[in-house]
Amino acid sequence: MSEGQTYAPDAATFERLADESVQRLPEPFRRHLAGVVFRIEEFAEEDVLRELGIDNAFDLTGLYTGRPIGEQSSMLSGELPAMIHLYRRPLLNEWAETGVSLEALVTHVIVHEVGHHFGLSDADMHAIEDAAG
Repeated sequence: MSEGQTYAPDAATFERLADESVQRLPEPFRRHLAGVVFRIEEFAEEDVLRELGIDNAFDLTGLYTGRPIGEQSSMLSGELPAMIHLYRRPLLNEWAETGVSLEALVTHVIVHEVGHHFGLSDADMHAIEDAAG
């Protein structure tokens, strides 16, 4: 982020922040993320919110969709690739409300969703987040 920025960071900035977050992850995790697609969207779609039981679109900052690594198989074909969705507007809202840096918020969401990709527990995710800075 630049000093005195007067506009909300765009999707390209979020992509850069996500890439930087992934690069800070320990190498054993990074190498297993090669096929994971990162998508920056304004908000989660209504059907996703409904399926998750979330009433306010600002309450969902990120989502992992796909099979965790331990459940993947070459015998499964026709499935969409694993994806990590970052929801720009809810992240911007949390950034404005909390004062936590946008970099830290994006890293937190990335680590949490990567944890789902690996089927990790919350304790494991906290340890990875600490290692990622």
